Amino acid sequence: MSMQKHTRSIQQFLQTYKMHFYCSSLIALIISFCVFQTLEFQSIYSEDSIRLPSLSTPKIVPTKLTEQKVILNDPAISKNWGLFGTSGLSDINVQRAWNITQGSREVIVAIIDTGIDVNHPDIKNNLWTNTKRNVSAVKVSDRYICKNDLHGCNFITDDGTLTDNHGHGTHIAGIIGAEGGNGIGISGVSPKVSLMILKYYDPNAPGTDNLKNTVKAIHYAIDHGAQIINYSGGGLDFSQEEYNAIKRARDHGILFMAAAGNEKSNSDQAHYYPANYELDNIISITAINALGNVLPSSNYGVNSVHLAAPGENIYSTLPNNRFGLMTGTSQAIAFATGVAALIKANNPDLTYKQIRNQIIGTADARVSVFGKTKTSGILNSWAALAIQPSGPANGASAPTQTVSLTTSPLVGTASGRGPALSDQILQINQLLNIATDGKNLN
Repeated sequence: MSMQKHTRSIQQFLQTYKMHFYCSSLIALIISFCVFQTLEFQSIYSEDSIRLPSLSTPKIVPTKLTEQKVILNDPAISKNWGLFGTSGLSDINVQRAWNITQGSREVIVAIIDTGIDVNHPDIKNNLWTNTKRNVSAVKVSDRYICKNDLHGCNFITDDGTLTDNHGHGTHIAGIIGAEGGNGIGISGVSPKVSLMILKYYDPNAPGTDNLKNTVKAIHYAIDHGAQIINYSGGGLDFSQEEYNAIKRARDHGILFMAAAGNEKSNSDQAHYYPANYELDNIISITAINALGNVLPSSNYGVNSVHLAAPGENIYSTLPNNRFGLMTGTSQAIAFATGVAALIKANNPDLTYKQIRNQIIGTADARVSVFGKTKTSGILNSWAALAIQPSGPANGASAPTQTVSLTTSPLVGTASGRGPALSDQILQINQLLNIATDGKNLN
């Protein structure tokens, strides 16, 4: 069939039925059917919201789990629309997911970023604790050195001082794993988790130094038992050392969550690393707004970005016991990392491949992200938990159709790694004085 005839057939089909379909998600289903004629979809529906087809083989957990919603008592939780604020249009549907699991502190997530406020009352109870920390300056690895690494390591100073002078790392940590149900502030996607904090970024250092610190942080995460690594940084140049470190993480069964980037570019043409390394333990996510549209600042790519997640004006923790908004693919990848932590908590025996397949294969198809990601879909935490993997326990084969995710990390340089400060620093400056909800955190 010629392109013109194919286009006319789509138009005729839509015209014939346009009076019967006013819901945008159903329109998305029609267009997906016309464009992807060779794909076989199986629909996943919940009773109170229509879901577009999932690319996985569905196996739903018992109805009691899928019908109920969990509401935590955190007073500002509704300010993070990405959790459940759009009735499934573009949020991750987490209230249903929480009825299956609210996470586990047995799951260790390494966050390679700008540090953290270790005393933030909504984060401190979910910090990983190193029971075998190095109390001297003696080198304990050929790859790095770190003294007094109680909750992680600062690779700028080679010690456990994790002060977040920027705010980005604290914000990302809150999205992933702010403590839920404590009556304070917000909840992360995984209300229970252990957050290993690895500070790599020095704004006064050249990008090459930040890249070296990134590599050290990856090796530290591997050596100290992390199961998932969240990385919101990146750059334009391929780094063999970084590639080798992520490959070593894969060999140790670690899932690597990489932001797609905030450079407004097509990553299929202008690669962004580490998100674009061809390693099967990497997931790349791009950012969407509350209407489900990919942000103009976010990188995209039908071959290089897997899916999309909330990333605009996301409310989360900030240093000095505060909360505020930030925007970017860094926020989007944090949502996906939180979902990965929930999956691991619910089924500890799943491999990185199986967790990756669950996240990618259960994405909700959306017309608004068509042509932007491999799945043309957005993150759905409930589906990722409720649809059980059908592949073997060793993860040798995917339970779903292979797809790719979209994330936008920190803005980098051509020769190194750095955080995406361009569209986020302004929001931090404006929002540091936002009042705390519910309780006095001073």
